Amino acid sequence: MPNRNSSLHSFAAMESNSKHTNHKTSEESSDNIPSNTLLPGLPNHLAELCLSSVHPSLLSKVSHSWRRLIYSPSFPPFFSLYALLSPSPSHQTVINHMYDSNTNSIKFLSLDPISSTWQPLPSPPPDPPLHILHRHPSFLSRKLPIQMVTVSGHLVLIAATTHQFMPSLSRPLVFNPIHNNWFYGPPFSIPRRWCATGSVAGSVYVASGVGSNYSGDVARSTERWGLKNSLDWKWEKKAGLKDGRFSRESVEAVGYKGKLCMVNVKGNAVKEGAIYDVESDLWEDMPEGMLAGWNGPVATMDEMIMYVVDEAKGALSKYDAKKDCWEKLIELVQLKGAEQMDAGRGRVCVVCAKGERVVVVDVVVRPVRLWVVEPPPDLQVVAVHILQRMSQTVSELS
Repeated sequence: MPNRNSSLHSFAAMESNSKHTNHKTSEESSDNIPSNTLLPGLPNHLAELCLSSVHPSLLSKVSHSWRRLIYSPSFPPFFSLYALLSPSPSHQTVINHMYDSNTNSIKFLSLDPISSTWQPLPSPPPDPPLHILHRHPSFLSRKLPIQMVTVSGHLVLIAATTHQFMPSLSRPLVFNPIHNNWFYGPPFSIPRRWCATGSVAGSVYVASGVGSNYSGDVARSTERWGLKNSLDWKWEKKAGLKDGRFSRESVEAVGYKGKLCMVNVKGNAVKEGAIYDVESDLWEDMPEGMLAGWNGPVATMDEMIMYVVDEAKGALSKYDAKKDCWEKLIELVQLKGAEQMDAGRGRVCVVCAKGERVVVVDVVVRPVRLWVVEPPPDLQVVAVHILQRMSQTVSELS
């Protein structure tokens, strides 16, 4: 297994499709050039156009002004790995001695592929305070779900549990990486947890689940929020499920070719599948082949290609809609115990080994290649997502 430094360095290749070239930096040649000048003799707005075609990993090595440029909102954004993390069990024991039901132990970090370092996201708004629990002090062996989705370039926190086993959120909490800020979405009609969450075509969907107490109406309900539609900032009621069987545990609903696909039980257990057609506002049964191979976490690439990792075998497969079957791409011991995954930019990122590592698989090249990313010390990965890098200020880069 690669060591941590080599793994992080390999992840920097996420945005690079070009061969490495020898590049020599000369700090001396820029001694007489103003620090805010990008290219001598050119206005900065023209220099930005010239530099935007160069891979940011090369620009970051040349000068401080070029490094500031690649993190500015005006530069074409490269992509990063975002992670939701919680304390490891050994560290959680220490935290329990200082237990306070008003504290929040989860962390939001981003892996910068240029510097190969984990960067904290800004703190969420203090009002209302965020109370999210992943492990309860009395039930350390049981993980409580924290449900997030990505939609339209945003990270959206939808559902979680408080220390009193109540829904944590009355509104979705949204992070915009380009503006580097958090904001709250419209209030849920009913705050819930243990629900199905997913996104299709720029909209967030929430289905089933439980509120403060179990309700059959909530367990069958479906709601939609169009993130980009600022004129209609509310949750819209959609067609409900036929029963409440999808409220048994948290469910990752996957957007695929204009439909939302989900199953009611994780892993290799016997399960039911359902598909929601967003255009017709109708629920339908999942195809037999898709359901049969849904034996672990699932994610889609641009909502067009669906991948699954068999959590028992460690097999990564791609769904063939015409044949209604799963085509195995690779089987790896590192992928056994897969818990959650995301896909984007030609890579599939899988949370494995109880959150102790993230396995990144390049599914574009043949043969398929992989590398491993480890979380910071005393932390375990709960979930990962692929989004544009965070913008940074000059002071943050200095």
